[in-house]
Formats: sequence, structure tokens, C-alpha cells
Amino acid sequence: MNTPEVTVEAIEKGQFVINAAYVLIGVAAYILARMLVQEQETRAAQENLADARDRKSSNALVKILRPFFTQYVVPMIRGKPFWDNKRKIFKRKIIAGGLKDELTPDEFISFKVLNIVVFPLIGGLLKAGEFIDLAWYYILGTGLIGWFYPNIWVNGRVAQRQKLIIRAMPFIVDLLALSTEAGLDFVGAIGKVVEKANSSPLVDEFSQLLKEIKVGASRQEALREMGARIAMTEFNSFIAILISADQMGASIGKILRQQSEGIRSERMLRAEKAGAAAAQKVILPLVLFIMPAVFVMIFGPFFLDTMKNGSGAGF
Repeated sequence: MNTPEVTVEAIEKGQFVINAAYVLIGVAAYILARMLVQEQETRAAQENLADARDRKSSNALVKILRPFFTQYVVPMIRGKPFWDNKRKIFKRKIIAGGLKDELTPDEFISFKVLNIVVFPLIGGLLKAGEFIDLAWYYILGTGLIGWFYPNIWVNGRVAQRQKLIIRAMPFIVDLLALSTEAGLDFVGAIGKVVEKANSSPLVDEFSQLLKEIKVGASRQEALREMGARIAMTEFNSFIAILISADQMGASIGKILRQQSEGIRSERMLRAEKAGAAAAQKVILPLVLFIMPAVFVMIFGPFFLDTMKNGSGAGF
């Protein structure tokens, strides 16, 4: 009589054991997957940290703080849509400053974020050691300086690089003109210049231009992006003429030759203007420092001799 009840109870117990086994299997699978993901994340973080340590940096603060913002801040920044617009702007700035081998956009943003903490911390340590005497709200305000410091650094690099680009433009444009006149198309001429010319910021920019064309960008888009990175009036006019010639199918070789001559003339005018400005700047130190020294050297002996003779006559 109790056999059916025993059978139902046994089935229920067996079903409970099976369900419990399913749950335990699921928990074990989750733990195993979590361990594998965590191990992968740890390995990736270690690889990124090792890569960060191997990379050189032209900025001492970046070199010191790189292990910290690479390991702790970059994972919080990477992949966040909030920073997408900033990534595009900073990527262009980093490339324009010649820092593409030193920093990624995410690392640059992480460096800025970390500086918000580092600058007040340094100020607080200096105040605690009585090296500076500033109010605490000024020290906290240095976090704002820390946020903008990377921008100031990169803008300085960009300005320095722009000077080198202007200096190299006539020679590079001459090479492009010779290559196109020898029968190469514009992209082939750029490739030949990148291959044969000595390394310089302008050659690096043309190399970046070729990479963008190879990944699918049109010549006009790549040229516009190159002009936006360099952000110079002289270079933008050069880019605009090349884009117009490409659209109309005009001879690139003749246009490059004309541009080379125009660039050389503009550089001569800038040199003359800089020389005239330097002559004006020399006047103030000449009046304040050099002329007084000359007067002392010329009239000093006469003055001393007069004082000596006058004192002797009075005695």
C-alpha cells in the first residue's frame, strides 16, 4: 500500500538531486569562466604594463606615471562612449605632436585624469614639508593645472614639429615633383619619398597618409586629415591646391614645382621678417647692458684719473 508513496518520494528526491547537480555544475562553470576571464585580464594587464615600461617617453612625468595610469586608469577609460569625441581630437593631436609611438588616446586621457590627483598630492607633500606656503584651496586647484598640463605639453610638441615641417617642405615637395615628372602617380611618388628621404616630421606625416589610403580612405580624405593634423595655414593652402588638382585631373608635377618655388619664396620672406624683428629686439639689451659696459670701459679710466689728480691737488 505504501509503495506508490515511496516511489513518488524517491522520484522527488532524485529530481532534487538532479536539480542540485545542475545548479552545482552551473556554479562551477561560472567560477571556471570567471577564473579564465580574470586570468586573461591579468595577463593582458601585465602585457600592457610590460609594453608600457618598454616604451620610451620624451616626458619625464609620463615616464614616471605610465605604470599607474596604464594599469589602473586605462581600464576605466577604454571603450567608454563618453570619451569617443575626445579620443578623435587627442588622437589627431598625438599624431601631430609625433607621439603616436609613446601614447594612445586612452593613455593620454588617463594621464590627464591621474594628474588631477597627482598635482594636488605633490602640492600637499610640499606644503607638509614646509617647502611652499600656499592655502589648501590653491593646492587643490593645482588639479586643474594637472588636467590641462598634457594639452600644454602636446601643443608645444606640435608647434616645434610645425617649424620642422615648414623647414623640410621645399625639399620634400621637390622630391615629389621629380618623382611625378619621372612617371609615378601621386601616391607612388609619396611612397618613394617616404622610402628614400631622411626621417623627419613631414616624412612621418606622408607615411601616415599612405597608411590611411591603404586602409580605405580616399586621397582627398587622407589629405584633409593630414592638413587637420598639421594645422598650418601654409600647409593647408598646399593641401587645398593638391585636392583641387586631383579633382580636376590636372598635372600634379607642374603644380608641385610651382608650390616648391612659392614655399621657398615665403620662407625667404619669413627669414627677412625674423631678421628685422631680431634687430629690434637687440636694441633693448644693447641700451641696458652693452652700452653702459662700453661707457664704463671708455670713460672709467679718465674718471678715475680725474678723481686721483683732483684729490692729490686738494691735499
